[in-house]
Amino acid sequence: MTPLLDDRPGSQKTLLDRVEDSLLPLINLVFLLLMFFIVAGKLAETPLPELPAAQAEQDRQAPTADLVVQADGRWLADNQTVTATTLSRLLPPPDTSQPLRVAAAGEISMADLEALLQKLEQEGYQQVLLLTEPAS
Repeated sequence: MTPLLDDRPGSQKTLLDRVEDSLLPLINLVFLLLMFFIVAGKLAETPLPELPAAQAEQDRQAPTADLVVQADGRWLADNQTVTATTLSRLLPPPDTSQPLRVAAAGEISMADLEALLQKLEQEGYQQVLLLTEPAS
């Protein structure tokens, strides 16, 4: 390592010159490592395998919903408009082994969604699965 203070007689190098001289080997080493990884990356002919999560997203179909809540506040079950009184007739019976699947529009207010969930709880549904759209 180059000493910071050059006490040799007649030395004309400044401190900055000596620091730059000691950084040059480090810069060369980083450059050589960069070149190595560029060449090593080009030598690999086999592509990387598909990630399981990416393949699952391509094969996955949209789940079906038992109840759809539209942005205007209407409830739909089997493409029929549902009211609070006909809710229990058009939905599948409450089942503890399978939750009720509810698809709600993103524009629905939290108060409307909370009122629906309270009504479903009164009807005996203990588990509700809220379906969402992935962000694009």
